[in-house]
Amino acid sequence: MDWKLTGDRPIWLQLKEQITQRIILGEYPMGSRLPTVRELATEAGVNPNTMQRALAELETDGLAESNRTAGRLVTTDAAAVERVRSRMAGKCIDDFYEGMGQLGYDHAAARKKLEEETEDGE
Repeated sequence: MDWKLTGDRPIWLQLKEQITQRIILGEYPMGSRLPTVRELATEAGVNPNTMQRALAELETDGLAESNRTAGRLVTTDAAAVERVRSRMAGKCIDDFYEGMGQLGYDHAAARKKLEEETEDGE
């Protein structure tokens, strides 16, 4: 699994985002056991404490839960996964409008441009 980490934001946050995306995409299916903190930390090339923080945040978001005997599991709550997915989609949309605004497009013009590009790509 590829980990893409940059120096512009906290590493634990980037790890959390990447694991979240893997949960949303089903790479870590609902109800499945997540790899251990040490396994993930080794794979990502980070300190286990950094990975532990990322996983603790996943629990806060409702995407993972600790089970004393089974380790950390991906939630089985499809609604929780969909809430996070929807929130991430909203951020993508906000980023799109922000980028288009930097190019001088208002929301209406940005939507029109998106429609034009979508039609051209079909």
